Amino acid sequence: MSMAAASEKPVHIKVSRILSTEIGSADHVIITEKAHDLPKPSQLPPPPRTFVSRTEELSRLDQWLNESDGTLVVAISGTGGVGKSTLALRWLHGVRHRFPDGMLYADLGAYSSIEPADPEHILEAFLLALGIPASNMPTGLPQRQALFRSLTSGRAHTFLLDDAVSAAQARPLLPAHGNNVVVVTSRRRLSGLSLEGAAFLDLHPMSIKDSVQLLTKIVGADRLDRERNQAEELARLCEGMPIALSVVGARLSARPHRPVSREVGALRSGDRLATLTHDDSSVSAVFDLSYFALKRPSARAYRFCSLHPGRQFGLSAAAAAVGEEPDELEESLGELVDCNLIAEVSDRRYKFHSLLYAHARQQAERSDGPDEREAAVRRMAEWYLDRSAAADFTLRPTRRRVGSRFRTRPESPFPSHRDALRWLAEERHNLLAMVQTADEHGWDDVTWEFCEAMWGFFLHARHYDDWLQIHELGIPAAQRTGNLTAEARLRTQLIVALTHLRRFDDALGEGAVALSLAANANDEFTKAALLFELAGAVEGKGDLQAALRYLRQAEVLRERIGTERAAALCRRRIGEVLAKLGHHDEAVAILLEVAEYMSTTDRAEYARVLTRLGAIYVRTGRQDASTVLAEALGIARELGSPLYEAGVLAVLGDAAQQQGNIAEAQHHWAAAVEIYSRGGDPKAEELSARLSSLPSPRKSDS
Repeated sequence: MSMAAASEKPVHIKVSRILSTEIGSADHVIITEKAHDLPKPSQLPPPPRTFVSRTEELSRLDQWLNESDGTLVVAISGTGGVGKSTLALRWLHGVRHRFPDGMLYADLGAYSSIEPADPEHILEAFLLALGIPASNMPTGLPQRQALFRSLTSGRAHTFLLDDAVSAAQARPLLPAHGNNVVVVTSRRRLSGLSLEGAAFLDLHPMSIKDSVQLLTKIVGADRLDRERNQAEELARLCEGMPIALSVVGARLSARPHRPVSREVGALRSGDRLATLTHDDSSVSAVFDLSYFALKRPSARAYRFCSLHPGRQFGLSAAAAAVGEEPDELEESLGELVDCNLIAEVSDRRYKFHSLLYAHARQQAERSDGPDEREAAVRRMAEWYLDRSAAADFTLRPTRRRVGSRFRTRPESPFPSHRDALRWLAEERHNLLAMVQTADEHGWDDVTWEFCEAMWGFFLHARHYDDWLQIHELGIPAAQRTGNLTAEARLRTQLIVALTHLRRFDDALGEGAVALSLAANANDEFTKAALLFELAGAVEGKGDLQAALRYLRQAEVLRERIGTERAAALCRRRIGEVLAKLGHHDEAVAILLEVAEYMSTTDRAEYARVLTRLGAIYVRTGRQDASTVLAEALGIARELGSPLYEAGVLAVLGDAAQQQGNIAEAQHHWAAAVEIYSRGGDPKAEELSARLSSLPSPRKSDS
């Protein structure tokens, strides 16, 4: 092939200058017919004048180099604009003294405006740079590759293959064994280079500290020091993406009198992607290059996954959005991961960077109609609701429910109580977001049924903020449907949260409304549940006799209805109130009867009864308290219920204090405080006060 023919298709081969931004932008020298126009291989490009610390990544690269006993191949991948080229150039500049034969650079053009570079053309340019005259240039990829490998054998070069489209494109450009280093950058994970023994580095967005450092070097320390908090907020809004920080920094540099706070306000108030532009630089345009290179199914998955209300999601939720089976969608999500448009955070679980999330939503609005987008969101909402209902069935299999999801018992994907709680905890934020989304779309049935389906989770994990928020949406939704029983049931659930939060008057107010609704619906089951929960509110206000009256009324109703487990719960609470009144023998007799029943029907409730018995035994000085509490603690941990575990730990602390074992009391109470604090339970404050009142434990003699 003649050089004239080769010159018809430009080949980017050598960096002449690195711009003063973290993006790693470069001016390229285009190969011509005249070899003497080429920069010599020994001319190492200068490092970026503006860069930030990538200490961990640089240390890893140094380690790989030090451990290498031949040619080292490193593949650096990451989303567009994350700083791959900058990191590569900075590191190669730092180790240049170890490679006296120079550096070769090639832009492989994966996302250029022309076709990706042909390895045959790149090798022609490499051979010219290595001193092969054009007149002696071999033709064909195999011949050029053979000569290239011969020339680099035993030599000490560094190579930067920038913006590769695939491992197949980069593989022919790898030199022979010797003291060489090859760094390949790509927006894709070039897993095929593992056959060449490559080391892989996934480059992630920068920390807040490094982001502020980058802005400081672009804008100037004096200016940012005056608005340090605003600079950190600007870094957070750019979420560590160097290209976004560079655009913002360039805009601030162009406007020396513009306050940083105004830049923050602009990013907060509007479309961040639209705001992140300066001159001909655009974050959105960088992301477009990756998006438009996707296969059609993957592009659709990218758009529809962004309709998820949270940035982290599982494969099955994504499949619901796209309208495919999970196994069918996995290949598309795999491509998105390989292209660094989403990240895989665990097996079959993914997340978006916030700027890519905004970009994907932007593409969905452009490509998919409002009805199609709404249908995708509805499918996700239905999937989350069905899965929550299945989890609730696992947690409380005998509970009476009124929602449509519970008319037939679903096939549960959760083998155990612990598995159901684990899923609910993992999806907690997504579930809250989905309730809010359902409410925004006016899906009233879905909104209130979420409240019912999450009831068992709240009993175990509390999370009172979530509990209150979804009921603030669910109760009006139930009202709008005209379902009196559903509204009364949700108000009953709300009473429990208000009682635990010591908002007793609010709880009693909700109870009055709910009792009226239950009466109008002629619903004795709900009336019994209300009396049971109202007993807790009046007990909290100190009226133990009123609490007993409510509980005994509820017990009579439940026995008449025939709900044996619910009646047993009333007796458990009656035993607890009797213990508070000092009637310990009567309380113990009742609780032992309930424990016997629950031991074969409901292990979670069995653990709670044992905890109450243990507390009475501690209070009355019985020696078998530790045995009962040990069994309760074992069951709580088996079930994966931190809240029930905290209840046992609190009583164990009481027992230790009573025995004078201050260190053990501190240990148990501190563990309970940690658990209660996570759910916002007021018991955390009470136990913390008791902890602070304990004397310091005596030190043992040395």
